[in-house]
Amino acid sequence: MQNETGNNVSNSNDITKLEAEVRSAVAQGDNVQETVRRLTLTALSTQHDLESLRRIITAVMQGMREGVQQPLQQATAQAHTAQTQITNAVAGLDAALAQLAEASKLALEEAAGRAQKFSHEELSHARADLESLEALFLDTLQVSASAAKGLVADTLHDLVSHAKHNGTAVGTQLKDTLTTFTQQMTVAGHAQLDAGVQLTHATADLLRKIAAGVLSGLTERVKSSSKAKDD
Repeated sequence: MQNETGNNVSNSNDITKLEAEVRSAVAQGDNVQETVRRLTLTALSTQHDLESLRRIITAVMQGMREGVQQPLQQATAQAHTAQTQITNAVAGLDAALAQLAEASKLALEEAAGRAQKFSHEELSHARADLESLEALFLDTLQVSASAAKGLVADTLHDLVSHAKHNGTAVGTQLKDTLTTFTQQMTVAGHAQLDAGVQLTHATADLLRKIAAGVLSGLTERVKSSSKAKDD
């Protein structure tokens, strides 16, 4: 068993690093959405329980708020650029959370294709975390908007309002993912964990591959998996 204190120190360092990397990406302004998406996925592949999700999302938002101050301080003319960077950073975070939900769905489908099963208890726990994921994203966005000032606050409040009225990428993906969870939980019943497979580990493995660019898209992987089963 790993030392809990050591884990806490490591997690704290990882969160601090994530915040700094997001801050740097936003300040530099190059490919912000993709960079934030990749950084978030990398963090999620290490831990994605509910409390870790909260820390990761908060760190991304804090890094974004601090990073965007640099162009704002340079000149008022940079306001539009700052708004774009904020929007892109939030979109990157949203996309990463959507890919977490999609990776969980794919992990279930791939395990089913290999006749492997997850325990009902693990599926229930994972489903509960996923069900609260969009709300956690929106709540953290709202808190960040309330903590910010000026243009940053206005832009974030607009993004919160837009997300609530038009939906989010993670919310859209969750509908599909949770349907798959319901189906698998019906099949699983109260069966014991089979073949030592853990959903969290399978999901984390997929997230690492996506963050590294090994999987260009989960949809293609699902199609390949389905075709293999048909053959």
